[in-house]
Amino acid sequence: MHRIDQNDDQAHGLRTMNKQMVKVISITGGKGGVGKTNVTLNLAMALAQLGKRVMVLDADLGLANCDVMLGLRVDKNLSHVLSGEASLDDILIDGPFGIKIIPATSGSQNMTELAPAEHAGLIRAFSELTTPLDILLVDTAAGISDMVLSFSRASQDVVVVVCDEPSSITDAYALMKILSRDHGVEKFKIVANMVRSLNEGQELFAKLTRVTDRFLDVSLELVATVPHDENVRKAARKQKAFIEAYPKTPASMALKGLALKAIKWPLPVSASGHLEFFLEQLVQSRVDQGVL
Repeated sequence: MHRIDQNDDQAHGLRTMNKQMVKVISITGGKGGVGKTNVTLNLAMALAQLGKRVMVLDADLGLANCDVMLGLRVDKNLSHVLSGEASLDDILIDGPFGIKIIPATSGSQNMTELAPAEHAGLIRAFSELTTPLDILLVDTAAGISDMVLSFSRASQDVVVVVCDEPSSITDAYALMKILSRDHGVEKFKIVANMVRSLNEGQELFAKLTRVTDRFLDVSLELVATVPHDENVRKAARKQKAFIEAYPKTPASMALKGLALKAIKWPLPVSASGHLEFFLEQLVQSRVDQGVL
């Protein structure tokens, strides 16, 4: 294990970052196909409708899809920031209801492969961010890669999206096991997605808690039950968020309910509410894993 060489640059970035209080929420899941990005984007818009300044970080650098799902044009992305060609403010794209999106790349190297200098560049980029925000939603990659674990560990709240499939439940359990055992994450917020009824969502949550209660020292909270909704698919074909295209559809109402809960989740005190703390934790977790 070796530490990165840019310690001075990082320390400067962390010291100079805007000291605004920012809530950082990671939206994750053990596997792909559970609707994680859909939940992230629609939650972001629901929060924006409640008056919050929301930014979405597409944290899957190799398989970015936030912009594609919304039909947004991207001229520059996070790779241009890491190379020094643009600032973070330069690459932000505007989404519906005033949300801001930090676009990643598609078909490029994964964030798990970033060099130490690029991690330092990521910190500097956030330290220079001038766009004000209240909530940063991190749409992680699928699976249990080092970077998924790092983002989840560094965030103040971890939301795990699960659907009623054996592989989804198994993979969500594996993710929570690693985060709790190796990274000290003890609380998880669960979204039961694409369920046929409220009862099915509660049964799905019960399946998960039966396993975690037996084998893990964690607490789970069911924060949303999002029904299977044909309008979600229709909105996707239009490259629109369903909360924009069909604001009264059941899935939209479920995400609006989740947003009302999320704005009441307590803000952390002191430095842990600042973006520099999030990034410091992110880099430190990479050091702990022996990646940097």
